[in-house]
Amino acid sequence: MPFDEKYFSTHTYANITFAKYSMYWWSNRFYAILARRYGRRGARLLEVGSGMGHLVDQLSAAFEAYGMDLNHWAVKQSKALSDQVLFQTASAQELPYKNGAFNVVIIKHIAEHLPDPAKAIREIGRVTEKNGILILAVPNLDSLLKPWKGDKWIGYQDPTHISLKEPREWLQIIQSAGYELERVSSDGFWDAPYIRFVPKQVQKLFFGSLGGLQAISGVVFLPMTWGESIIVIARKK
Repeated sequence: MPFDEKYFSTHTYANITFAKYSMYWWSNRFYAILARRYGRRGARLLEVGSGMGHLVDQLSAAFEAYGMDLNHWAVKQSKALSDQVLFQTASAQELPYKNGAFNVVIIKHIAEHLPDPAKAIREIGRVTEKNGILILAVPNLDSLLKPWKGDKWIGYQDPTHISLKEPREWLQIIQSAGYELERVSSDGFWDAPYIRFVPKQVQKLFFGSLGGLQAISGVVFLPMTWGESIIVIARKK
């Protein structure tokens, strides 16, 4: 499946209204909090795979913000959304930026779509300044509840997830790109239902409560296996 207008209009993160307090809105707010907490205000920030620009636009008041995506259509939508962010079309595996150009780089649920994610993360390491921050999120093959979902697990539902890896592999790739790990966490169990015959809304409340608290508070506290994604915060050596 190509990353085109159809993809962006039919997948979970874009096939919802961008209304305040949607799951998409809370996710972007959470990652924006992390960027502001760990990054240096006023410095350059890059979102790799910026989609339609909603996350990086939130950060344009605190950083000199850049967004890039392989999808020409998404970049066009992003430019219409915000004139405070410098958007361009480019590949994550060949970043068109100078060495050490950014204090913060965010790559949120992009690496699993890439044919060579290790190359992309090396490129991100190249453009991150010393002591700069990487914020990465990918599907979590070590999720405690993944066996309960089986073939219906969320990470298997997108056919463009061509580079699913175990967390230890992602951490090795990140460290090989010149980063030291600061925090490795997760995003909670939000992909209800997990149990047959129990109402989905009840399961969302029960299983999703800790992830929801983390998203609302902006405090990263969930163990790595307690969610459908891993969240990595790493600092460039």
